[in-house]
Amino acid sequence: MDLLLIVIIAVTVLVSYKGFNDFNFFRKYEFHIGSIRSGEQIRMITSGFLHGDMMHLAFNMITFYFFAPYVLGNLGRIYFLYVYFGSLIAGSLLTLYMHKNDYSYRAIGASGAVTGVIYSAILLDPNITLGLYFVIPIPGYLFGIGYLLYSIYGMKAKRDNIGHTAHFGGAIGGYLITIMKEPSLLQTNTRMVVLLLIPMVVLFYMHKTNKL
Repeated sequence: MDLLLIVIIAVTVLVSYKGFNDFNFFRKYEFHIGSIRSGEQIRMITSGFLHGDMMHLAFNMITFYFFAPYVLGNLGRIYFLYVYFGSLIAGSLLTLYMHKNDYSYRAIGASGAVTGVIYSAILLDPNITLGLYFVIPIPGYLFGIGYLLYSIYGMKAKRDNIGHTAHFGGAIGGYLITIMKEPSLLQTNTRMVVLLLIPMVVLFYMHKTNKL
């Protein structure tokens, strides 16, 4: 496993663990609309290194472990960082846009960045297959689309402070950055480019029609 990926996982685990055991630290660096609109924009990045619990952290890091090597191998380290942090920021920006008037809204998690990596990896290698629960083989694109559809459910249910909206922003970020780097994908992988766009269109339709 590449050292860059190990560093990202290690930093995320360490910061998350600190947040598990230090409530003030957690509150200081989580995504919080009121604080961000008051000038604490750094939370739009730091919140991506915090998680709600060990299950949340493990799911994001295991997913990252599966998909990140495809992006790194195809785009190189610099563009991998563009995808990861670009998706993280895109997730935060979309969350800020969709919840701008809810000053109490809070969220945490690397899900935006990880979803961007998922979308980038699927665009670059549509034949990705991973083991669901490490046993059942599932096409990567089904996992990615299912992940976003689950996020719509999470946004509607509002039962946790996981950044479900950030999943979509992250997906958009990873999608656009990858296509900008490899525009030939529009011709060589047209079907997947269109297929991955569908859940994003569904989200904005539901937002515009007040169904979220």
